[in-house]
Amino acid sequence: MGSNATSGLKLAAGIFLTLALITTVVIIFISSQDAAKEGQTQFSAIQTQLSQTRFNIYENTTLSGSQVMNAVRQYNNDAQFGVYVQTGKGGSTYYGSQFNQTTGIITGEDKNTNLSPALNEADNNFINPSGKFKSLIVRDANNMVRGIVFTQAK
Repeated sequence: MGSNATSGLKLAAGIFLTLALITTVVIIFISSQDAAKEGQTQFSAIQTQLSQTRFNIYENTTLSGSQVMNAVRQYNNDAQFGVYVQTGKGGSTYYGSQFNQTTGIITGEDKNTNLSPALNEADNNFINPSGKFKSLIVRDANNMVRGIVFTQAK
């Protein structure tokens, strides 16, 4: 009878230890899952931030016309993105997508990829390579950069 009681205690202890081990594993698994989700969220935020840093040079700065022309060439084919240029001759044009300069919402389906007016000195939309342009970036409600505005200083 003593050996049956000992066997029963050993069995009960084994079951208890097994349940404790399973509980510990489940707790560790849940904790690591939460940590992984948090890490993924932070990584996504960092990725968004890094993708937007390329526009920081256009935030409230003064650039030459040749730098403006480089930006127009670089970004006029990007999806959901536009560049607005207002020249000293009174010309104003969107390159790439049109966007609302207050809300950052893309307002048109068509994209303007024709750069010839910006290169033609006789045109009001001519971007003078030695001109000075004030720049600013336009963000949408999700804080994504949707456009750059260049205004030639007078």
